[in-house]
Amino acid sequence: MTEKSQFDAEEWERITRAPAIAAMYVITSEKGGALRESMAVGKVYAEAREDTTGSALVDEIVAGINSVSPNEFSSKEEFRTEAVGEIRRAKETLAAKADAEEVSTFRDFILTVVQRVAEADKSGGFLGIGGERVTAHETAAIEEIRAALG
Repeated sequence: MTEKSQFDAEEWERITRAPAIAAMYVITSEKGGALRESMAVGKVYAEAREDTTGSALVDEIVAGINSVSPNEFSSKEEFRTEAVGEIRRAKETLAAKADAEEVSTFRDFILTVVQRVAEADKSGGFLGIGGERVTAHETAAIEEIRAALG
């Protein structure tokens, strides 16, 4: 079992921020809906905290506050350029010290987060009627994240 103590502070921060970076990447792929989408992230984390049969690694990741703001970057474009690389580096950092099952669990957790974010708010439509649950931009963002996670 891989634990926090096996990583230095920079490596651990990279790993724990990856789900939040992935979520923000999907949120920024489309205008609007950020509040509902952010709430979806919190809900996934809360569910993971309650799941006592889950991964100890995911338990450690969701135990802390892992917020990310695109304002940490000079522009939304810079964030979007850097985000996928950060996610890839987090997976590589984990893979260097964890077994394949834990890396797979980490990947699955991030993909669950981003899928739930994408499904949290409809885009388009009128007065809640019609619209898309997951837009083409969100789907493309998820696929970029999936590719970064291997």
